[in-house]
Amino acid sequence: MAENKKDMIRLERESVIPILKQKIITTLANLIGSDAEREDFLNLCQRVEHTVRAWYLFQFEDLMELYSLFDPANGPQKLAQQDLCPEEIDKLEQTFLKYLFRVMEKSNFKIATEEEVDIALSGQYLLNLPISVDESKLDKKLLKRYFEDHPQENLPDFIDKYVIFRRGVGIDRTTDYFFMEKVDMIISRLWSFLLTFTRIDELFSVKPSKCHKKNTKKNNEITADDCEEQNELYVERLRIENMELSLQNLMSKTTIQEPIFERIIVVYRQASTESKTERGIYVKHFKNIPMADMEIVLPEKKNPGLTPMDWVKFVGSAIIGLVAVFGSVEMPKADLWVIFAVLSTVIGYCAKTYFTFTANLAGYQNLITRSMYDKQLDSGKGTLLHLCDDVIQQEVKEVIISYFILMQRGKASLLDLDLRCEELLKEEFGETCNFDVDDAVQKLEKLGIVSQDALGRYSCMSLKQANQKIGTTIEELILLARQSKGPAD
Repeated sequence: MAENKKDMIRLERESVIPILKQKIITTLANLIGSDAEREDFLNLCQRVEHTVRAWYLFQFEDLMELYSLFDPANGPQKLAQQDLCPEEIDKLEQTFLKYLFRVMEKSNFKIATEEEVDIALSGQYLLNLPISVDESKLDKKLLKRYFEDHPQENLPDFIDKYVIFRRGVGIDRTTDYFFMEKVDMIISRLWSFLLTFTRIDELFSVKPSKCHKKNTKKNNEITADDCEEQNELYVERLRIENMELSLQNLMSKTTIQEPIFERIIVVYRQASTESKTERGIYVKHFKNIPMADMEIVLPEKKNPGLTPMDWVKFVGSAIIGLVAVFGSVEMPKADLWVIFAVLSTVIGYCAKTYFTFTANLAGYQNLITRSMYDKQLDSGKGTLLHLCDDVIQQEVKEVIISYFILMQRGKASLLDLDLRCEELLKEEFGETCNFDVDDAVQKLEKLGIVSQDALGRYSCMSLKQANQKIGTTIEELILLARQSKGPAD
């Protein structure tokens, strides 16, 4: 049977649990037969959340207090009141980054690596213009100093200027006629055929850049059977340039598809000037960003224009066309049809380059406007508050799920617990994730409600014992105090 080769991207499964905490608690509670045990389980879930919040309370307060000094809006005034020397400020901003990156990790955000950026930018979706960053407007000291003290592998080249964190993957589909894109695709294929036929394409060939290594996660030779055999998440890219040429496809609506990063956070600082030392740190939060259009979240973008290679092709095509025309005219028997074909091709290519750029520029401006209103969730302090809540929600969900499995199954090794937690999420909620069992067990041990035997297997306390071990929380005491006052008060 013939293999169906597709443009596929292989993605790692995320550790984030996308299900609402309350849905997890309600669903798992309904799986418990005894009413008394169900009540104890709900009480335990409440105490676990209160305890986890207490663990992170001071860390989050320190994070927010530090950010108040580097908030681009109000930070300069607060820094001036502190009367700190530059070395002390440098130390404080590195401490802030340390806290911020730790919260990012706990929220299951990952730094986009060089390989992931190459994969994301290896295709085009709605954004069809080359977008670049004006590096002269970005600070290069803050993040460079941090990663010198906290080195990591496979970091992108721009890591000293800005950091892109990503979390969660999904799929975005857009259906439209895409008339301009289809015309552009037809002209590009005709022009490519002409260049190949005349061997002119060898003049324009460019050796691949060393900085853009061949990615190992993107493979156009992957078949549907391969995707089922490997325990990975595969997403197919559906693009106009890969569509089959037919009258029906050209005249009907077409659906294109691209994997998305569900959440992206960008951290950067603007460059200082001679008159002002910049200390503000920007933290911007975006949602549902197509991988191929990841450039829309970049800071300090330059206004797009034709690339040097576009100009070379543009001017070179005109020169080659004119040379071909004059050469045909000087021949004893000039073929008017050949002259007409050459001129039409050259003029068509030049017109295609201009109109494509104009259309792409309008699309880019529309996309940037939409990203500001639809795609950007928050920035600054609002983003940090989102992160702090995400940490608590994820931690609580991991504890509840892992405890429930141990309660239902009895003793389990770390690997077995990991597999059973992932099976539970798949069977009960229809979600697939890479459950972070190590972190979950660490929190269970910190709560003191699990133990490990000599064979390395984990077991949990009963619900009553676990509730007694955690004890009455401050939130419960406050609630009891309010209830004791009565409705009249």
